[in-house]
Amino acid sequence: MASSWMQWLTNPRRNWFAAQHYKALSNRLKKYGLRYDDLYDPMYDLDIKEALARLPREVVDARNQRLKRAIDLSMKHEYLPEDLQALQTPFRSYLKDMLALLGATRLMV
Repeated sequence: MASSWMQWLTNPRRNWFAAQHYKALSNRLKKYGLRYDDLYDPMYDLDIKEALARLPREVVDARNQRLKRAIDLSMKHEYLPEDLQALQTPFRSYLKDMLALLGATRLMV
């Protein structure tokens, strides 16, 4: 019962408030050129740290570059230009598959 209610509450396709939150978060991430997975802190969660260690070097370098650019834009009180914001994909995940693999290997052991 509670699980189905939570799924309804957080599903942007079914809940208007969740859709508004999803839209606001997407716009905010696009302004800085970030992806949602960039917000995870590897020092806080060891699974994130291990997933980043297992990802290809290019993916980790791209993540670090997005974070540096976002910090630079924030310090300057600026946003990405509109044409670059339109190219951003804030909810395209690069960590989800690796985290699922880590969870499956942990269950096997």
